[in-house]
Amino acid sequence: MGAPRNGGDLVTETLTALGARVAFGIPGQHALGLFDALRRAPGLRFVSSRVENNAAFAADGHARLTGEVTPLLVSTGPGALLTLASLQESRASSAPVLVISSQVPRAGLGGGRHGYLHELPEQSASFANVTKTAFTVRHASQIPSALAAAWRAAASAPAGPVLVEIPQDVLLEPTVVPPVEDVDPAPVPLTPRAELVAEAARLLDGARRPRILAGGGVSRSGGRDALVALAEALRAPVATTFGGKDAFPWDHPLSLQSWIEDRHTTDYLEGADVLLVVGSGLGELSSNYHTFAPRGRVVQVEADLGKLESNHPALGVHGDAASTLACLAEAVARRPADPAVEGEVASVKAAVAARLDAQDLAAERAVLTAVREALPDGAPSFWDMTMLAYWAWSAWDPRGAGSYSAQGSGGLGYGFPAALGAAAAGRGPVLAVSGDGGAMYSVAELATARQHDLDVTWLVVDDGGYGILREYMESSFGEATHTELARPDFVALAGAFGVPATRTSPERLREDLSAALSRPGPNVVVLPMVLGLFAPTHLDG
Repeated sequence: MGAPRNGGDLVTETLTALGARVAFGIPGQHALGLFDALRRAPGLRFVSSRVENNAAFAADGHARLTGEVTPLLVSTGPGALLTLASLQESRASSAPVLVISSQVPRAGLGGGRHGYLHELPEQSASFANVTKTAFTVRHASQIPSALAAAWRAAASAPAGPVLVEIPQDVLLEPTVVPPVEDVDPAPVPLTPRAELVAEAARLLDGARRPRILAGGGVSRSGGRDALVALAEALRAPVATTFGGKDAFPWDHPLSLQSWIEDRHTTDYLEGADVLLVVGSGLGELSSNYHTFAPRGRVVQVEADLGKLESNHPALGVHGDAASTLACLAEAVARRPADPAVEGEVASVKAAVAARLDAQDLAAERAVLTAVREALPDGAPSFWDMTMLAYWAWSAWDPRGAGSYSAQGSGGLGYGFPAALGAAAAGRGPVLAVSGDGGAMYSVAELATARQHDLDVTWLVVDDGGYGILREYMESSFGEATHTELARPDFVALAGAFGVPATRTSPERLREDLSAALSRPGPNVVVLPMVLGLFAPTHLDG
């Protein structure tokens, strides 16, 4: 007769019943009851990382790609705390990560100060700024309901990370709770109020120059089709934020694309008599560094209540982006085609291109083009905070796939571990892009990539330091300080992990990267090159 079921089994049974198929994390002493239960959960695959912050980034990447709540399993104290910087990114970018952390035995909860290993006076307090909410379980019978509530909270708009902490003794204690089957994963829908939709439709119908700025909330909610329907009904040009690049077709005649760091685009959006901002809080990166100053009425659709009118007065519509866009698309009157509007859009994009043409940036543009041509259409890309990513924010054509980065909180080390998490979904090749500085944050995860045979090609642009900080310091102070870095031979290092690697050049980049992406499993391509950045426009005048 086998060992009796325990609290750890209740965790894995509940996660499986809620729909989880993949979990990420690292085992630890207080969490061993949970990790032992994974042996008895054949429907739940576990992907083990090497550092907890990278495990959290992997869960984030999986959650962003799939739109599914993704479990992250970590141990008490140091293990849990190492996830905080990554969870800040998940919170800022609305990634539904369900953190399940062990805790000291129940006697040590609430600051009991019994001197348990990893003991904190109140572990959950450390997560208050980076999770939507937290649950502390004190008895095994609470586990299924706590996890189901946390799952729904993580998935509810605006999505985000949630913490459930379970003491060591609760995970290990036998339970008479029957196997978990009846749990509800469905989040409460965030439906906009009818009178607000009606007023927004009235304003848009009365506009002579309606324009739309679509953010990451549109992409996350699955609102692309509704956005296309609304834009075509209004004949309204659409620009996307960096986080919403796949929210609107890149080559659509009404697409302004995502050059929102360019004054030509910013000025055009400012000229709308009614500007619909949907799924964006108009934060620093989405407003050309807070220089954006709309002259007409603003209608803002946002799931995060705290972001409504946080930067500009607006008709604030609190609602899920997709459902609100669908309501508006049905409510507004359809306008006839207007070639003049499409001509305006083409003129704005031509002006952006002319500004770039006037700068010495041919090499940088060629590198991004080579990467785009090497990556198959529909394949996702994950970008670290690196010079090429700054280009990609504005210039990358997503071609039907998401492009994801750590612009929510701006921390280094996101690209590679997040791509590994996305690859665990098994949907084909994934591209990760890092600089040499950011690569060193996550290089240990080459072992994860090899162990789990994850289909990620990692492009490392090696410029010998923190390239973007070098650029900023030289432009601000005339010279850079402490931005230059000693670094390993990335090709040799990847080989030590058993990962195929290639040193390439700008001329061979497309060919070498394409070849790596076509090989199943992990691959590394190293491009030694110093990239420049296009001139900013938020400082003009």
